[in-house]
Amino acid sequence: MSKPNDRIVYKRPEDGKWVNKKVSSDKATSLHDRQIDAEAAAKENLKNQGGGELTLQGRNGKIRSKDTIAPGNDPCPPKDKEN
Repeated sequence: MSKPNDRIVYKRPEDGKWVNKKVSSDKATSLHDRQIDAEAAAKENLKNQGGGELTLQGRNGKIRSKDTIAPGNDPCPPKDKEN
């Protein structure tokens, strides 16, 4: 279940732009020519809004990675990190 601050980065098929948007929103927060730029913008947005989950989709539309951006609460932290 997504939280209000969770974000997704994906490529729009109509113009090839990379989209940074809140999962709960209909409109994009920002558009970028490169995926890395959209990812950086999404991370910055999440940091400023109190953290959350960032989902990155690849060119094929499949989920490439998911990251919890601090100060979010990661329900499945890496095992090598001490609490």
